[in-house]
Amino acid sequence: MTPRLRWPALGLTLLLAAGACNSGSASPSAAAPSNPPAATVAPSSAAPVPSVASTASTAPSASAAASQEQGVDDGTKLTMWTRAATEARVTALVTAYNGTHKNQIQLRVVPTDDYQTVVGAAAPNSQLPDLFSADVVFMPNWTSQGLFTDLTDRINGLSYISSVSQAHIVASTWDNKKYGLPFIIDLSVWMYNKALFTKAGLDPEKAPTTLKEFAADALAIRQKVGGDVYGTLFGGQCGGCNVFTWWPTSWAEGQPIMNPAGTESLLNSATMKELYSTYADLWAKDAIFPNSNQEAGPTWTASFPKGLIGIQPMPASLQSLATADLKDSDIGVTAIGGLTKGTSTFVGGDSIGVSKDSKHVDAAWNFLSWMLGDYAQVEVVAKGGNVVARSDLAANKYSSADPRLVLFNTIAGKGETPFALKFGQTFNDPQAPWVKLLRAAVFDKADSATIDTLNKDITTSLQP
Repeated sequence: MTPRLRWPALGLTLLLAAGACNSGSASPSAAAPSNPPAATVAPSSAAPVPSVASTASTAPSASAAASQEQGVDDGTKLTMWTRAATEARVTALVTAYNGTHKNQIQLRVVPTDDYQTVVGAAAPNSQLPDLFSADVVFMPNWTSQGLFTDLTDRINGLSYISSVSQAHIVASTWDNKKYGLPFIIDLSVWMYNKALFTKAGLDPEKAPTTLKEFAADALAIRQKVGGDVYGTLFGGQCGGCNVFTWWPTSWAEGQPIMNPAGTESLLNSATMKELYSTYADLWAKDAIFPNSNQEAGPTWTASFPKGLIGIQPMPASLQSLATADLKDSDIGVTAIGGLTKGTSTFVGGDSIGVSKDSKHVDAAWNFLSWMLGDYAQVEVVAKGGNVVARSDLAANKYSSADPRLVLFNTIAGKGETPFALKFGQTFNDPQAPWVKLLRAAVFDKADSATIDTLNKDITTSLQP
């Protein structure tokens, strides 16, 4: 089915989606796909992660990187847009590409809160840049509206495609066509301050493995260290923060968050009710940083590097964490655990594709193929302490020197990326029904029946 694009509807949809963490001629309707991805978990059939011992001793050479490139490098001037939340990592990649290629990319960094609106205004006027990225959870909306060029054959033709993060590719697929690739990989993990663990009489080398252990450690730190130090912190007014950090506990327990079509909420499950109750108990016992009630997102990770938080779900990046108050050696990391078993993570970050308006698809593809190649992934992404997009490069020469980076790279295969056409307005918007549920459950200790009612509002919001 390839109805005409409905640009006015697109603008409204993008505006509603603001606030989160295709071919130009054909797009399916805005309804949920008749056959949405059956699962958005990175498949277990992906190339196995090599052990640290098997890591190559040298980095891939620039000549090897060039041999993996496709498209054309003929001096084309390309334009790219990205959101401010990913500026540092995107700038590193663009700078490295511009310094080694005839093609040159002009990067525009748009304030994160304005990004959806800027893209929505440009799309109907054929003013999109050659390349633009998107928070991965918004890709179903944008691909369904025809904003990207179909890259299916090019993506399938990459020699290393079986090892590329499949969660991003699945989220960027619409009507069996692939429109995007992983650009910035974000994962959620539990980070803990080993120095504070020691002060609280906890074993700094024994990370929690379940939510129950997480809560016990947080409470112990608050009660035994005290002062301006708290057990944990969360974004009490930030829907996206808690999507990113709470949902993996449910997945680890084997409990899905939504149905496969992304049209029914399961956030009133017994697993999630116990999670809410756990945080409500920590809040009542003064173990949670006091500004959590007002934290809307911009500063939700700022207190941990200041040495004020014992343990907190965080993005999987060590960049800028070590400070005068928090030594690098004191930063412990572990996978997010379930209530009683398992581990999981939210495979987030940004996907990237070639816009429907680009007249330089071959040159834009040159950047994309280079960006996922050995050289860029190891010498730019991994060297910067970030998660690589390919499992076959997980234990590279940079990450293998730090077990924490190896953990970042390997847990992606145990994570999920949720699929929902109405994701933004349902979960990320400040007035989203998900925000209302989590606040009622934690700060007001809502009973089971109230949570069930609020969950119905989430399901209503998810309807296409």
